[in-house]
Amino acid sequence: MQLNLSIPALLFPAISLTMLAYNARYLAIAALIRQLHKQFEETSTSAHPLKQQIQQLRKRLGIIKNMQATAIISFLLAAITMFLIYVEMQIWANVIFGVSLVFLVISLVLSLLEVQLSTKALGIQLKSMEN
Repeated sequence: MQLNLSIPALLFPAISLTMLAYNARYLAIAALIRQLHKQFEETSTSAHPLKQQIQQLRKRLGIIKNMQATAIISFLLAAITMFLIYVEMQIWANVIFGVSLVFLVISLVLSLLEVQLSTKALGIQLKSMEN
């Protein structure tokens, strides 16, 4: 396959949109943590569902950090690929572009895991309201 500048350039909007989505998830979790902190300070008892939510949030924050890091690496590698194409180093451009795609896939898999944890956290909240 002949790699030209337009192929890695197609990743730029995709990765940018991915980063916006990841940042929105991070901001939502940050707001939830602030809300839980306020709730924790207001109640003197240490409720079990609150502890479960805190554990889930810690996991989710770690996953989101890794999602963002792998997406950024993918973005940087796509830029390096375009530079390598520009300086006519086609073999290296192909290798780096392949690595860029691998990092993008890792980022998306982490996103899937985070969505699963998010759903589980909502289940904890619903269960505590049912009791």
